[in-house]
Amino acid sequence: MHLQLQVDSDGAPTGAELLMRWTRADGSRTSPDVFIPVAEATGLIVPIGHWALRQACFSWLELDAAGHAMPLSVNVSPQQFRQPDFVDQVRFILEETGAPANQLIFEVTEGLLIDNLDKTIARMHELAAMGIRFSIDDFGTGYSNLGYLKRMPLYELKIDRSFINDIPGDANGVAIVQSILAMAGHLGLRVVAEGVETREQARFLEANGKPQMQG
Repeated sequence: MHLQLQVDSDGAPTGAELLMRWTRADGSRTSPDVFIPVAEATGLIVPIGHWALRQACFSWLELDAAGHAMPLSVNVSPQQFRQPDFVDQVRFILEETGAPANQLIFEVTEGLLIDNLDKTIARMHELAAMGIRFSIDDFGTGYSNLGYLKRMPLYELKIDRSFINDIPGDANGVAIVQSILAMAGHLGLRVVAEGVETREQARFLEANGKPQMQG
């Protein structure tokens, strides 16, 4: 697991996302774009997801001991989230590690909302009651019914990097990013812009709502 910082418009760290990186014994690397789909297809994403959550807890404790405590985001796949014992697993890991639930942010994709929406939202509220916060990852690329936003216990939206890539030079990209920022502002949601790689992108975001930036 690697930490990728999220920073504010002044460059100060405000959180981090835990990302999987696979380095083989010979030093070569296998991209998550390769091994995550295989894990999902085989069902291995479930034990891998449990391992990642435990690592997130240990990482928070290490950062806290070093005087750098900050909220940590960890990805939760739809398959993992839908496991009957998922809530119990989360509760067990929190009790086992002693990490505070309110310092963890579960990143879920809009694909989670396609099936059994009512059951999914009920489970999210159950986890939120424990202190877990929720973020919609890759926002704007999936589920089109925005009615779910007012029903879910959301903390954050993450603007997909495909939209950030288009700013500030593309008018359509600018319009989409500005619309997401405005909507999130009205809903009182934190926003993280993913894939910020250039000074021009950062300046645009600083002038348009000042979301957190990750890249």
